[in-house]
Amino acid sequence: MLQTQTVHINFTGGIVSPGYLAEVLEIALACKVQHVRFGLRQQLILDVPIKHFATFEDTCLSNNIHYYKKKEALPNIISSYPAAGTFTTDSWLREGVYKDVFNLFDYKPTLKINICDSTQSLVPFFTGHLNWISSPAAHFWYLYIRFPKTQTIYCFPELVYTNDLPSLSKNIEELLSIKNEGYTDGDELYQQVKSNSSFISKPVEKPLALPDFSLPYYEGFNRYDNNYWLGIYRRDELFPVSFLADVCAVCLETKIGQLYTTPWKSIIIKGIETAHRHMWDYVLGRYRINVRHAANELNWLVEDNTEEGLLLKRHIIRFFDKEDVRTYGVSFAVQMKPHSGMFGSVIIRKHETKNTERLKSLDRFEILYTNGFNPNSFDFISFRHNVEKEHLGTYLVSLCKFFYEMRNGKKIIKHASPVSVATQLAKTPAVKTIHQCKHCFTVYDAAGNEDNNIIAGILFEDLPVAYECPLCGAAKEDFIPVEETSLQLQTH
Repeated sequence: MLQTQTVHINFTGGIVSPGYLAEVLEIALACKVQHVRFGLRQQLILDVPIKHFATFEDTCLSNNIHYYKKKEALPNIISSYPAAGTFTTDSWLREGVYKDVFNLFDYKPTLKINICDSTQSLVPFFTGHLNWISSPAAHFWYLYIRFPKTQTIYCFPELVYTNDLPSLSKNIEELLSIKNEGYTDGDELYQQVKSNSSFISKPVEKPLALPDFSLPYYEGFNRYDNNYWLGIYRRDELFPVSFLADVCAVCLETKIGQLYTTPWKSIIIKGIETAHRHMWDYVLGRYRINVRHAANELNWLVEDNTEEGLLLKRHIIRFFDKEDVRTYGVSFAVQMKPHSGMFGSVIIRKHETKNTERLKSLDRFEILYTNGFNPNSFDFISFRHNVEKEHLGTYLVSLCKFFYEMRNGKKIIKHASPVSVATQLAKTPAVKTIHQCKHCFTVYDAAGNEDNNIIAGILFEDLPVAYECPLCGAAKEDFIPVEETSLQLQTH
């Protein structure tokens, strides 16, 4: 029997006033909630004890606080507003423009909507269904539509004026809901939109140029004009309610009017005056909050409320720490559920299985990376199939090495052409075939062999003809393809 009821509270665009958040936290404390989380879509997630849920409901209703039970939750509108002024400085998309757009939404979207500055890399572009991305022309936006229940993305052929974003979003959502079987042709949807909508637009003259991805260090105290901004990340994603209540109290006392949530499940406080810095040091110290985590721990995304994904992330990070692996410029995502869309340069995806009682030791994973290692890319390339948990770290190290070689202009791994996200989602993992010496049963390992000048990632088929077994010296032709489950053990 469930002991808690998970609820979501949406903060449009990832912004919330300290006063409103303080009200929510006060109700949470009264209902014995000790910790809260922030979600991938910049929302607040609470697990309310069932025996206190009626009190939670009544108090939220009387305080005009809107919440959603987990299965009924409407997707939050996410935005790159938290990046404005700190991670972006030369854009026409200022805080006032974001607020104007948010205020024009006169309905609650049931589709995921992303509103992003094209010059930033803090917030993902394409994880929504309606993805609005600023263009170089002031107050005009690209629109990329990802059709529901698919990974098909269509570029709207016109740039849309700022004031028309909410009304056009509503119109597209209504059209998509009417056609139950869904759209497969973006041009058909475009013609429908043009026939029943009026909006200011201009033709798309240049395609969207994706910025090079570089995740900003979104944690700790950082200089911001003449003040500071503070980013707070939690390794286990859990923020103590009492800690956040004190954060709100300091904000109200020092006249900080907004808090910002990010898709990296962290919070940002801007406008901290030098004279008030000691107050923040006191609060952080009181709750023993660490704000200087290693960069290779900050560049990860895990599905909401997925403890299994967090455990896998910790397992891999421990391996990275042990091997002293550099991961700067790469972002990782753990996907434990079959069809959740995750943002990352590298995706560790658990193979789907219908056996819910299967031992964890039998779990297998696929490692994919995006074309060009840009997490906003549409295309994923499969790096390894059917990988055991214990081998993930080794293969990810090889992939990181490949990333730096590629960035330096060297191409050392031969891989298949990029395939669509939809194709990857639909793909059923095949039984892994590897090559084994028929004499001594040595297995060729594509993780590489420095002693024999074999670079990581080289497929057996791409080895030179003169390749020999490193153990017994047998020729390449004496290696036979076998299924991994049929391997013979080495006798030497």
